[in-house]
Amino acid sequence: MASVHESLYFNPMMTNGVVHANVFGIKDWVTPYKISVLALLYEMTTSKPIALQERRRLNKLILPLQQGPDLTLDQFLKTVEECCPQTAYAVKLRLHEMADGELKDMEYFFATLPTPFSAIDSEAYKTSVVGLFMRHMLLAYNKLSFSQVYKLYKALQQYYHSHYARPGDVQVGLPALAADDSDMDLTSTEDNVGERMEKEELDTALLHESELKNEDAPSRGPLSQKQAEYFLARQAYLLKNDENKALKPSALQDELNNMLKFNPDFAEAHYLSYLNSMRVQDIFISTHSLLHYFDRLILSGSEGKSNGDEGYGRSLRYAALNLAALHCRFGHYQQADLALQEAIRIAQESNDHVCLQHCLSWLYTLEQMKGSDSSVLTEDSVKMAAHFCLPYLVSLGIQSLVQQGAVQGKTAHELMDALKDTDILHWKHSLSELIDISLAQTTSIWRMYGKSTMAQQQAQLLLNMNSLEQVNFGVQQNNTEAFAVALCHLAELHAEQGLYGAVSEVLKHLKEQFPPHTQHAKLWMLCDLKIQFDRAMNDGKYHLAEPHVIAIAALNKTEGLYRKAQVLKALNRTTEAYSILQRLQLYCEKIKYTEMIIRVMLVTAELHWESSGFATALPLLLQALALARQHHLQAMSSETILHLAFTQLMLGVPEQALGVLHEAMEPILAHGAVMDKGRALLLAARCQMAMAGTRSNGQRHAALGLAVQSLGEAAAYFSMLDCKDRLRDVHYLQARLHHTLGQTPQRNKCAMLFRLLDQELQAPGAAVAMRL
Repeated sequence: MASVHESLYFNPMMTNGVVHANVFGIKDWVTPYKISVLALLYEMTTSKPIALQERRRLNKLILPLQQGPDLTLDQFLKTVEECCPQTAYAVKLRLHEMADGELKDMEYFFATLPTPFSAIDSEAYKTSVVGLFMRHMLLAYNKLSFSQVYKLYKALQQYYHSHYARPGDVQVGLPALAADDSDMDLTSTEDNVGERMEKEELDTALLHESELKNEDAPSRGPLSQKQAEYFLARQAYLLKNDENKALKPSALQDELNNMLKFNPDFAEAHYLSYLNSMRVQDIFISTHSLLHYFDRLILSGSEGKSNGDEGYGRSLRYAALNLAALHCRFGHYQQADLALQEAIRIAQESNDHVCLQHCLSWLYTLEQMKGSDSSVLTEDSVKMAAHFCLPYLVSLGIQSLVQQGAVQGKTAHELMDALKDTDILHWKHSLSELIDISLAQTTSIWRMYGKSTMAQQQAQLLLNMNSLEQVNFGVQQNNTEAFAVALCHLAELHAEQGLYGAVSEVLKHLKEQFPPHTQHAKLWMLCDLKIQFDRAMNDGKYHLAEPHVIAIAALNKTEGLYRKAQVLKALNRTTEAYSILQRLQLYCEKIKYTEMIIRVMLVTAELHWESSGFATALPLLLQALALARQHHLQAMSSETILHLAFTQLMLGVPEQALGVLHEAMEPILAHGAVMDKGRALLLAARCQMAMAGTRSNGQRHAALGLAVQSLGEAAAYFSMLDCKDRLRDVHYLQARLHHTLGQTPQRNKCAMLFRLLDQELQAPGAAVAMRL
């Protein structure tokens, strides 16, 4: 479920309407970096004509340079050089004239600065972004006293020469430069240094002890109000939409600690610290930052002044609600329940129906996480959210009901009708994020029902759909959980068809888009491990599959146990495998994980086969088939029918086995994996061979000819997967059939292929007659 307090998560800077007008006790001042930006603007206006492409890049660069934090000269020149090397060189010369000259050179620069901007034909007219910035800097410069102008000149020299200094010398100058900035503040007042230091020690001590803190980072001066607003808005947006482009967790925490050092009461910086700590799953720092965010929000008095006591109470109840969401994220269900009850109590006292609906949404989500049936709570939430015109919560509730309906065995058309209603709601209210979630959920439902073609279509639709959200900072909304789910489905679907090159490309993109430290990385990690495990098991390389079991279990305990049982069965450790399967089946029945229950039954039936207990396996398979059909799981139904057909073949009734097999052949060939297609055709060939033994010569040759054809198709499918263990079985049966039909050249060819594969594998495979 998405975050409840969306106004906080999506735009934490706007919680109070605006950031405090004078957050850091200072407004704007002239710095060496600002002089560099002025030099850039001057050169863009007065220098030789610049190519259209380069001018366009420079124009796009102006606003980030003005509003962003100060850069070192090296970073600044490198950024400009990427857009226009000619202008970067001109700026460098302009700074060189001032830094290596005298104070009068800097005075001359500021004296001549307005000339190009005041021209009638100038592009930078006085009310433009460039014109306003230039006028603001000129006003600030003109208000400086002589001593402040001298300090600015010395700071400019230090700023310029640090670009050419040795790496060890740079660290010496930067703190001094930051310290001198306070002398150039135009509106500063006498601050109580003792109070500031006391607040710093009390409020940011824990933050500085965090593992996110980088002790090697140089100390920096305070940011202006506009710089702080721009920085926080940009990083919050990037964390939501493209985490890879945001600062690394340690670097971002350094910047936030620097802000809080100069103003510990800056609430929005605490909230961004909370979001940043969530990236690295730091429960201690994230809880600390979240609580401090709401504390500072209340202490700032902005909500209380506008809304009276209501503003104070609103902060308290949403603080408890966000704390409940935080504990849900880390699996602390008891603490989450307590925080949620507190939020409900405060919301009821204040008669806040919107907050109560958010609480109800988290209440049914919490029940789902605990494994309880929350359908009644969810239905109530949807009705009340619709009553209070909260489309976001209505959609989330319906999607939750669809998910529960899929688990409970609802038909596909019922679920799709419900999702269609939510899609209408999404498009009506332009809920872009929920459109993505709906498409990802539809993809998962089609996969669960065994309709791989429909699942692939929905995944491609999501990946190729343009976002409805306004694109800022050059970011597309493509690092959400919905995109991760869709890409993982595509990787698994391609792996099922043997397209491992495409799988590598998809997983490579996933790893780039969702680095290991991000919250959705475990989705592609589990997907990658499952693909590697299945591939090793298909190749008969059980020693390669065994190490993956531990890694899978770390990400998903249920999947890990199931695959451990598969490996133990393959290694003929039947007793251990049976014990694990029994425990796993009881657990899955408790949590109503139907698909895994059926898979466990099928593996248990295979264990009975190894002890020749085919009659014992039959009731188990019939139970699994009934369960699969009850929940409309076509893929599991087809897999169960394959097991039933094999069991009937081993019980000596190949005619019935072939009849049952034909029922599953069409869905397997249409939607099944390549391995399932090969296994189905191989089983059909064996049934045809068994039936040929009881027929006359003419019918016998025809039946054997069909078997040869089926084996050829099965070999083609196994070749797509490079499954040499299965190919060895096919070539063995082909050689026997050709020998029976008197086709000596074909027999010799198949016998040679069998011998080559047998020598290459150097391990005896399972008996052809004893495995599916």
